[in-house]
Amino acid sequence: MATPKGYVDSEYLQVVGDFLNQLKQRTYARMQIQTGHKVLDVGCGPGIDTMALSQAVGATGEVYGVDYDKTMITEAEQRAQKAGISAWVKHKLSDAASLPFETGFFDSCRSERLFQHLPNPMTVLDEMARVTKENGWVVVLDTDWGSGGIDTSEIDIERRLTRFMADHMCDNGYAGRQLYRLFKKQGLVNVSFEVLPLVVTNYTFARKVWSLDKLEMQAVVMNVVTEAEVKKIQMEFEQADANGVFFGYGCLTLVAGQKAG
Repeated sequence: MATPKGYVDSEYLQVVGDFLNQLKQRTYARMQIQTGHKVLDVGCGPGIDTMALSQAVGATGEVYGVDYDKTMITEAEQRAQKAGISAWVKHKLSDAASLPFETGFFDSCRSERLFQHLPNPMTVLDEMARVTKENGWVVVLDTDWGSGGIDTSEIDIERRLTRFMADHMCDNGYAGRQLYRLFKKQGLVNVSFEVLPLVVTNYTFARKVWSLDKLEMQAVVMNVVTEAEVKKIQMEFEQADANGVFFGYGCLTLVAGQKAG
């Protein structure tokens, strides 16, 4: 199977997951989890969040994670077994647009940084709402790749790269700004939202978290920037980092809604 646009491996997900830990905790809180609940993580990857959710529901609850990537599911299952929680934490290979659960099966469900990869996010949100119980919570945290930037005097180059990232590096680079509309359109009630900034002041980490190697290479291939322009802006970023003034930021949106009773 060809590697999908925007695909990242489990090592990347762990690094970024650690960086986003406080935001992850906010999603768990919005799920209104109680001991004994059944909860779902859509796009679970290697099980970073299912492991955390297992502590919230306890051994009397159930946690399910679904992902389309067999390698991720295998790793998630191995993590659960190693942690001794596999009796109540399960992972399934599944298309998020066709979840293998009965209607109203879960007390709450979540998804994080999945919608940016979905050309048809409404279909997945409909499925998340379907499998959630009446009065249960649906929570989504996702990125708006068009909202960030890096401080530089080369504004034109930086803007072209940022726009290219949002438009071409994943299927739905503006997912974060769409969530409120999608939740309202779906019919979820008591919808709340937060726009959450993330700041990066280390250039090496910025290159990793924003996959700048891949971004720059593809932008050159697509004639968005030249190799000389890439080198020019890289040198400025490196100098800023050496001077302790490198600064980049991005925004994620956290939206929660309740399934009407």
